[in-house]
Amino acid sequence: MKRFMWIALLGVLLLFSGCAVQPQPSKPKIDPNLPTVSKIRSLSDMTSIALEWNPVYDDRIAGYNIYRSTTGKKYKRIAVIKDRYSSHYLDKKLKPATKYFYTMSTFNKDKRESRLSQPHEVSTAPYPEPIAFAEAIDHLPREVKLIWRPHPNPRVQWYVIERSTPENEKWKEVARLQGRLNAEYIDRGLEDKKIYLYRIKAITCDGVESKPTLPIKASTKPRPKVVQGLKATTNLPKKIVVTWRPNSEPDLQYYKVYKSIFQIGPYLVVAKTKSTKYVDLLDEDGVKRYYKVTAVDADGLESFKQDVPAVGQTLPKPLPPVVMEHKLENGTLFIRWTSPDQRAVSYIVDKKEIDGILNVKEFEYKNIKSTSFTDAGLRPGVKYVYKIYAVDKYGLVSKPSEKIEIKIPEQE
Repeated sequence: MKRFMWIALLGVLLLFSGCAVQPQPSKPKIDPNLPTVSKIRSLSDMTSIALEWNPVYDDRIAGYNIYRSTTGKKYKRIAVIKDRYSSHYLDKKLKPATKYFYTMSTFNKDKRESRLSQPHEVSTAPYPEPIAFAEAIDHLPREVKLIWRPHPNPRVQWYVIERSTPENEKWKEVARLQGRLNAEYIDRGLEDKKIYLYRIKAITCDGVESKPTLPIKASTKPRPKVVQGLKATTNLPKKIVVTWRPNSEPDLQYYKVYKSIFQIGPYLVVAKTKSTKYVDLLDEDGVKRYYKVTAVDADGLESFKQDVPAVGQTLPKPLPPVVMEHKLENGTLFIRWTSPDQRAVSYIVDKKEIDGILNVKEFEYKNIKSTSFTDAGLRPGVKYVYKIYAVDKYGLVSKPSEKIEIKIPEQE
């Protein structure tokens, strides 16, 4: 409870300036017999630090001197507190993301000063994070539209938009927008077919600027056309082949291939190619992937993605065989089955012979071309379990058929 009260009190100090006494110009003499400040605590903001200490109630004490350093070596007195009952001070107009060192002394009515307390190290809060997301919509005639994600810091009050060009790298402020939730700016009156660079900074209510976004490249030149004829295969094993028709732009440099495991995205770049074909090798059967392809020209301008992706799929495993009949005659088992999808070119019969818990043998019969199997010489009292697999022309193996269990009764 006590800790909560002092944190709350320091929070109030960060919001309100309070009363601070100006430093005295003269330097008091040291009295080693005067008590010192035992402990300094702090809370920090971007441009201010709130200090708290344990008051010294000794009758000889008239107040406190507060010293500050940015190196921990050379200290400068920043405040004189003329009340020994005081226990808080707010240091303002500091630099964000900066380390500060504080130390304190007590003084008596004769202005004699105690030894300095142990230094207290604290840093101001970092600069606001750069705007996380910003992009340009740049195919508009003689204008560029900028959009960004509003800054999450509630102290942000302004956005500054700056512009430059590849020919003139000097940044020029073109707009200052008030309101943290602002998320759009349209730069009008631009030249045709010209490339521009933009960056955006956030500014807090106390004037602290974030770092700018990375330069955002935009141009009034039209983007390349949307890539047409996008297709993806659905009948190849372990891979999907994506194809499209070539774009007609004379300065086309390459294509970007985007892929997602979901139709709604997100779509990530998986390849850059000058070809009109992309082969996606996948070590899974029957999996879907979604693709979009864009064209990129010599200026780095990229076409819009397709509204509807191309859907590709690796070839699924063949369907498992369906057992049509099995019968046992004089110790010989006859099995007959069929392939429901007609993809099988051969079959595998898996046989398990169980003669007690510790005596289990397994047999595998491969490359069976017919849809029947005969197993003779089955022994009484032994349990037999059979499963049948279909194999297609690519070597893909199906899941097993329904198992067949046989046990010949022992003769009495």
